[in-house]
Amino acid sequence: MTIAFVIGNGVSRQGLSLPAINCVGKIYGCNAIYRDYTPDVLVATDTPIARLIQESGYALKHRFYTRRPIAELGALKLSKDYYGYSSGPNAVSLAAKDGATRIYMIGFDMGPGTHNGFNNVYADTEFYKSATALPTYTGNWVKQIIKITHDFQHIDFVRICGETTARIQELDAVKNLRHEDLSTFVNRINNQKDF
Repeated sequence: MTIAFVIGNGVSRQGLSLPAINCVGKIYGCNAIYRDYTPDVLVATDTPIARLIQESGYALKHRFYTRRPIAELGALKLSKDYYGYSSGPNAVSLAAKDGATRIYMIGFDMGPGTHNGFNNVYADTEFYKSATALPTYTGNWVKQIIKITHDFQHIDFVRICGETTARIQELDAVKNLRHEDLSTFVNRINNQKDF
């Protein structure tokens, strides 16, 4: 079995040791995660942050995907299949295309934060809304994840759920996607078993 971890930026992922899970499988990250950790693969679809990542030289040293790569700065172009999709779903599709047979989605909260505000670990920083702003609409992300799970029916998708992770009925109906409690997941990481 080939394991991959796709890290969204919902606050439920705070406190999770990324180096600990990187020992088990590749990490695919989104947007500003590169400020704190260098994933195996980084995806950014929004133009302002994608431009900054490329201009920083990051893409010349690391595997980075975006919609519109800047010539000679090292970025790779996202596939046509999911070109219009958001960063998180695109990262999931890349993990699937890279041959993962089980993909853990962590920080895919798709709901409001603890005070019904914007749910993102990078709230109140450059390119991100205030933590007190309204939550981002997630209907498109849900549809995109469902389409990817349908396109890769041989893959076992696992959405890790913390206190701020929204329950989404449409995802409950997906046959090859299951949900796991964050505390159970962390326990398995700490014991390095049952992946």
